[in-house]
Amino acid sequence: MEQLYDPKKIEEKWQKYWEEKETFKTDVWDFSKPKYYVLDMFPYPSGVGLHAGHPEGYTATDIVSRMKRMQGYNVLHPMGYDSFGLPAEQYAVSTGNHPNGFTEKNIESFSKQLKELGFDYDWSKMIATSDPKFYKWTQWIFKQLYLDGYAKYIDMPVNWCEELGTVLSNDEVIDGKSERGGYPVIRKNMKQWVINQPAFAEKLLEGLEEIDWPESTKDMQRHWIGKSEGVEVDFEIVGGGNFSIYTTCIETIYGITFMVLAPDGQIVKDLMPRVENKEEVEAYINETLKKNDMDRTELNKTKSGCILKGIYAINPVNGKEVPLFIGDFVLASYGTGAVMAVPSHDQRDFEYAGVHNIPMIQVIDGADVSEKAFEKGDYLGKGCILMNSEEFTGLTVEEAKVAITEKLSKMGVARKSVNYHFREWIFARQRYWGEPVPVVYTENDEIHVLSDSELPLILPVLEDYKGKNGKAPLENATEWKQYEKDGVKGKRETSTMPGSAGSSWYFMRYIDPDNQEEFANQELLKHWLPVDLYIGGPEHAVGHLMYSRIWNRYLYDKGLSPVREPFKKLVHQGMILGSNGIKMGKRFPEFVVNPSDIVRDYGADTLRLYEMFMGPLEVSKPWNQQGVEGARKFINRVWTFFTNEENITEDNDDSLTKVYHQTVKKVTSDFEQLGFNTAISQMMIFVNSVYKVGTCPRKYAEGFIKMYSCICPHVGEEMWNLLGNSNTLANECWPTYDEDAIKEDTITIGVQVNGKVKGTVELAVDEENGSALTKAKEVPTVAKAMEGKAIVKEIYVKGKIINIVVK
Repeated sequence: MEQLYDPKKIEEKWQKYWEEKETFKTDVWDFSKPKYYVLDMFPYPSGVGLHAGHPEGYTATDIVSRMKRMQGYNVLHPMGYDSFGLPAEQYAVSTGNHPNGFTEKNIESFSKQLKELGFDYDWSKMIATSDPKFYKWTQWIFKQLYLDGYAKYIDMPVNWCEELGTVLSNDEVIDGKSERGGYPVIRKNMKQWVINQPAFAEKLLEGLEEIDWPESTKDMQRHWIGKSEGVEVDFEIVGGGNFSIYTTCIETIYGITFMVLAPDGQIVKDLMPRVENKEEVEAYINETLKKNDMDRTELNKTKSGCILKGIYAINPVNGKEVPLFIGDFVLASYGTGAVMAVPSHDQRDFEYAGVHNIPMIQVIDGADVSEKAFEKGDYLGKGCILMNSEEFTGLTVEEAKVAITEKLSKMGVARKSVNYHFREWIFARQRYWGEPVPVVYTENDEIHVLSDSELPLILPVLEDYKGKNGKAPLENATEWKQYEKDGVKGKRETSTMPGSAGSSWYFMRYIDPDNQEEFANQELLKHWLPVDLYIGGPEHAVGHLMYSRIWNRYLYDKGLSPVREPFKKLVHQGMILGSNGIKMGKRFPEFVVNPSDIVRDYGADTLRLYEMFMGPLEVSKPWNQQGVEGARKFINRVWTFFTNEENITEDNDDSLTKVYHQTVKKVTSDFEQLGFNTAISQMMIFVNSVYKVGTCPRKYAEGFIKMYSCICPHVGEEMWNLLGNSNTLANECWPTYDEDAIKEDTITIGVQVNGKVKGTVELAVDEENGSALTKAKEVPTVAKAMEGKAIVKEIYVKGKIINIVVK
């Protein structure tokens, strides 16, 4: 007899069961089974809650987690919150209330929504980066980075946002404005805490070869690190002073016709008394300070600049004087803060020289440079030779690289160098809601780092959470910021760590979240790391995914992480767009889908099934309400058949054997490869087959329900229960398949006449040659093509093709 499908009742029942029985609680000390650590990039607990995109990646990890558990793995699938964030700070500023209450309320509602979707998270291991029990260890790791010389306090140009009252990283600035709020951002010099990323550059590049990540993400990281091998050359300035440039094209040094300095660099400041066009130069510098590094480099399509009138540099290779310019595309914080300009062999130099009427000198033969530059991408490895290069004229480019470097090195003005685009990671924000930096500036201008016993350094409650006059909000904590202990007297650091601090190591804390003696037990880390599967958005490619690799590599080198790389396999889920094909958001609110509405109207299993069936996990897909209804219909179809006891038989007449074993094989393989949409298609084929046959053997029904339950866990559990099983199916054994059962008895192959396909023929897998050829010639379209002609040759490539040659 058919049972009524009531998703609200069923989903509440099984969510309560899982919580009460602690079904998904992981015993991390159980080393008797192979481990599988599957992880989602944890969310910021915003007040808005889940959006339609969240369940996509979370359902994907949930399916894999459930399958691996049934396959006999000890699975760790935790969830937590990246809970330091600007919205909570803005709430505190506007209301005067501590942001923690706001954050905890959001965490509560976010967790409720996640539980409504039936994810198999081990909630006993939940973490929040704003919890002092967690950020004690963020502070402790920072302390180690400082003691080992990787965290530094230096004077450097930063992106300053006056409205937000804080420093922003490059990835938080878009078109000269803050990512949050769209406020103007300028460049200014400030004392800043930074982490020396370039120190890890080589190890990070090596590590990319070890991991199963999307190639596009690995390429983004390689580009961001930006390793190059070249030569650093010293240039004297006429009238006194000097600077260095770094180049990977030393072969073009004779083609220099001007040089460009960073507008905000110290060299320019020192030269200002000698500059003849001060007002023009100062105006250009002020414009430059309004731009962030990305606007000045990657997004900068033209080379703007301003000449430093009266200032010349001397080319050391030939003693010639060349004019100096400033240009915003040169950064004081990158490389030497100066570049050489060779218009004949660099297209942007070529365009710039044309605008400013600067002469050009071609030094690589092989192309006409009157219309465009002959760049290294066109001449390297082509056997091109030098011209207009004194004693090096006639050498190939490759020979000249070595010879010119040798000459300049002997003169003492050049040296081989490896350079990185990578720069220091600015590790402080002038905000309240972040981890306090555990250092004190003593009265004698020294930095005192807090002892371990003083950690965590907890954020004080303030009366006013807004910073004043560009200073950090913690400057308002007049008592808290004063420090005196064991003879050390001074003032605490009032900046806090960036939002990326806690997320740089959180994956370790899940393994041992309540440990008060260390950030995680070393034996547990050795067992559980690396994360086997990590799913999250591609927008974190050069942010979180880079920072977490740096922290992990630092801890590995220190003997505190057992692995060089934290995430073995990484997958980026695609975006779920509105039905208008555009990203859901404030711009088109009528196209925003709230997952809670779908759960209310159709059930969580419908939402999960629909999002997995939309298309490949990695691609972006528009929302389609009809697809939601289709998913619900499929659940109804499965429910109707498998809850009718008359449809389930104890005997097996083998009418479903082949399709069942095909389904187990394909679903298992597709789940492993995250091909959930094709796995669901195969399940639909199986369901169509059981309806066609009218009954299903119990063994096949149970096997199907186990696989189906990974996508639709609530209805899966209920059907399992109705089949007479009293326990959850979460820990049941994954179904297996028999290769012999899915072998095809017949195959369909093409029949060619004179190399052109004229038809197809169905043959037994072991069909004899003579029989196969006879059947092929009986195919009407083949017989017609052969009519009136003599057979010259007959070929049968078993199981693949038949070709009949006639004339």
